[in-house]
Amino acid sequence: MTTHIEAGSVVQDADLDSIRTWFVDLSAYVRAVDFVPARRLFAEDFLSFGSITDFMIGRDEAEATQWRKVWPTIDGFTFRNDIRALVSPDRLFAVGLAIFDSTGYNEDGTTFARAGRATVSFVRASIDEPWVSNHSHMSLFRGTPALSHGNKPAKS
Repeated sequence: MTTHIEAGSVVQDADLDSIRTWFVDLSAYVRAVDFVPARRLFAEDFLSFGSITDFMIGRDEAEATQWRKVWPTIDGFTFRNDIRALVSPDRLFAVGLAIFDSTGYNEDGTTFARAGRATVSFVRASIDEPWVSNHSHMSLFRGTPALSHGNKPAKS
């Protein structure tokens, strides 16, 4: 089992790989505008900040006030490969850090680069279980328009 230390945190490759998988899965759900299966990635009592709502309590509120207002309006949402993680010594809590890219739409239909960053905290009951996010904060890079005006239908 390979490990490395980053920011004082010992990270097992298996943990980093599973955190990267979480980000890849979320990217696919955002691109597909597929809310229902994305719910499995988040704790029911998930806490979050977002660009549309200051503070969200619960996965349902995050979906209603953030996801459903953003995901249908953008295209190509993908986290870059350089995903980092900090993992607790018991391997039951972690923080993932990632940069994302997507395409946004101006009101006139022209596109703009819509990039930003995400900090996501994760929990799990045992190291054999998948990570579930209990908090995230995603923000756009400075100068990126806050709103995108695309209009894709939701898959679920």
